[in-house]
Amino acid sequence: MDSDYGEILGSSPRYSGYGNYLSASEEMSSYSSSKMWALAAMDPFSQLILVIAVASFLFFQWLFHRASPWVSTRVSPGFLRLAEKQKVEWNSRTVSTLHALVVGLFCLYILLFDDAVNEDPVWGDPTLVKINVGMTTGYLISDLLLIFYYWKAIGDKYFVLHHLAALYAYYYVLGQGMLPYFANFRLLAEFSTPCVNQRWFFEVLGYPKSSRPNIANGMAMAVVFFLVRIAIMPLYYSRMWAVYGTDAFYRVPLGGRAAWIISSVCLDVMNVMWMHKIARGCYKVMRSGRRHKVETQENGKTD
Repeated sequence: MDSDYGEILGSSPRYSGYGNYLSASEEMSSYSSSKMWALAAMDPFSQLILVIAVASFLFFQWLFHRASPWVSTRVSPGFLRLAEKQKVEWNSRTVSTLHALVVGLFCLYILLFDDAVNEDPVWGDPTLVKINVGMTTGYLISDLLLIFYYWKAIGDKYFVLHHLAALYAYYYVLGQGMLPYFANFRLLAEFSTPCVNQRWFFEVLGYPKSSRPNIANGMAMAVVFFLVRIAIMPLYYSRMWAVYGTDAFYRVPLGGRAAWIISSVCLDVMNVMWMHKIARGCYKVMRSGRRHKVETQENGKTD
């Protein structure tokens, strides 16, 4: 149909040469697209990041299905007494804890020692950040797959929104190398994950909420969550404001800016909601611990 249309225009005296123009434009467009895909395919570093993301996905799947159940049965006898749904969540949280520790430590290293990213937060050399984000991308896709497959056990719409928002933003980091500082800064939040998961482990293993391990973990969870997700907000948004309106900012395409700003706001709204729940839970645990202490003193008993 298109070729017939070009021939008709080309045969008309008024549009002589227009058909050739269409053919040339199509050829140039096809050539440009092919060239871009060829360059992307030939880029060794892009291939490395893809390999890292795939390897991360496979590793966390293996960890969930094989390593976590095997280790858990040997480390914690209580694992065998759990219901099937609880075992699914146990393995999911084990994977989550390991990912948080690896990615969080790598993130901290980048913030402390990667001068290129810290000096140019929008377009600084994203090499290390891409590696870290690649690992996280593999984990997020793996976790999304598990959430949908085991929805009755671990399904959570907020986690789905969290993962999708993060993946949308990471697409621009991995695909175009933009905003490395802000992408990496977000991964600081992972440091709160181990304490959140440990609280759940204590709960399903039957630890009383007023027990010392539970209270200590609850306090640590509230403090760490506040520090890495809430207290850093002014620093994060002040750095965002500092680059707003600069040449570097306007070099970021509209989709990239939307991914950056909208996902940041969405994630922080959820962080505030989670902080509120954690603070309330921590307060209840502290009150129950205080009440338990008063009762034991009145009865003349000591721990």
